[in-house]
Amino acid sequence: MSEELSIEELLSVLDDEYARPILVAASAEPKSAKALAEACDASLPTVYRRLDTLEAHDLITERTELDDDGHHYSTYEATLQSVAIELDEEGLTADVSREPTDAADRFTELWEGI
Repeated sequence: MSEELSIEELLSVLDDEYARPILVAASAEPKSAKALAEACDASLPTVYRRLDTLEAHDLITERTELDDDGHHYSTYEATLQSVAIELDEEGLTADVSREPTDAADRFTELWEGI
């Protein structure tokens, strides 16, 4: 994401009745849109719309998986780790922590943790 999410945008995305269950279901392990629809008791078009919104705000990432028979499909994994909201005399601010989304970022985070 090129620019940081405003607190209003963040709260609006997280206020969605389908976005939250999608994030929860995709946080345990990557899931297909169909599996997310089943886990959230939502229609597939509803899930795809929410996935587009979540992905646009870097809260979820799409990965391409390959079947044994050579077909490919997308899985989705939550990148959102935590949200901290702070109140001070200037108003509310939000700090969003995300999982690294590529191998280089994951290696860097692992190395820095040693």
